[in-house]
Order: sequence, then structure tokens, then C-alpha cells
Amino acid sequence: MTLSSRPRLTVIGGLPGTGKTTLARQAAKAWRAVYLRIDTIEQALLSSTALHEVGPAGYAVARAQALDNLRGGLDVVADCVNPLPVTRMMWQSAAAEAGADLIEIEVVCSDPVEHRRRIETRIADIAGHRLPSWRDVTERDYAPWDGASLQLDTAGRTPAEALQALLAIADDRNRFRGI
Repeated sequence: MTLSSRPRLTVIGGLPGTGKTTLARQAAKAWRAVYLRIDTIEQALLSSTALHEVGPAGYAVARAQALDNLRGGLDVVADCVNPLPVTRMMWQSAAAEAGADLIEIEVVCSDPVEHRRRIETRIADIAGHRLPSWRDVTERDYAPWDGASLQLDTAGRTPAEALQALLAIADDRNRFRGI
């Protein structure tokens, strides 16, 4: 739980291969927060149903789980691409409904060579999950985030350095001007 009396929903989004899952897992552990990963939810839906595509269902399940945990007074870290304004508004409404603080962090990798290397060398850590190709990532429908979001660039940073930067901006709301 944060020092505030209100629970906190931290949404860590960005394109595949930017480092968001690594950061979200580590941040959730550091804050002892509930960790929700859209990829895990979507793969569970695909594996346990006759669905061939989940559409917005993964986000709907994650939102419901976030809301339950926030209402229970727990901090939540959501790990998702969060590609469109509609997905971003979904998290915003969940935080508002639960009376929780909201922090939205877009993780980017500004070095296209490094970003592509990450995509092409990743190994799936969810059984049955198909990782996107570089082409999938570059052709993905991904709307720019509005000016209210925070941005963390992982290019040229080790995972530990990126985590320290993320923890610093998330724990000090006065520094929310991007890093």
C-alpha cells in the first residue's frame, strides 16, 4: 500500500519489447501490489475457451480484477500495451470508481535497432503465447498517448536502471513531467 490512504492503480503500457513487463513485475514486487498482466489473461481465455480471438475481453477481465483489488484497499500494477484511448479511459474509470490514485506510464524504446533486437530475441514465458514479430509491432494499431501520460524511455538503460527511474517517478508525483 502507498503512503496515501487511497490505493494506487499504476498502468504500465507500451508496445511489445519496450520492457514494460519486466518493469511492471518488478514494480509490483517492490510495492507489494497486485500484478495484472493482459497477456496472461488473454492467453488463459484463448486456452480455456473456443475463442480464436479475445478482442476487448482481456481488458474487461483485468479491469474487473483491478477494481475488486482497489476496492479492497490494495495497490494494483497493470501490465498492458494499452494501445488506444478506449483502453486508457477504461483504466481511468476503474481508478475513479474505486477512489484510487492513478498513474499511467508509457514505456518506450526510442532506439529502433535496440527495440527490434529485443523483439527478435524474446522467449515466450506464457505457455501457448505467440510473441509478435517486429512487423507485428511496427504495424500495430497504437494511438499516441495524450500529454497527461508519463513516458519512460528504456533505450540505453539496464532493467535495473529503468526500474529505478520508474520507481522514482511513480513515488514522487511532483516529478511527473516525463523522464
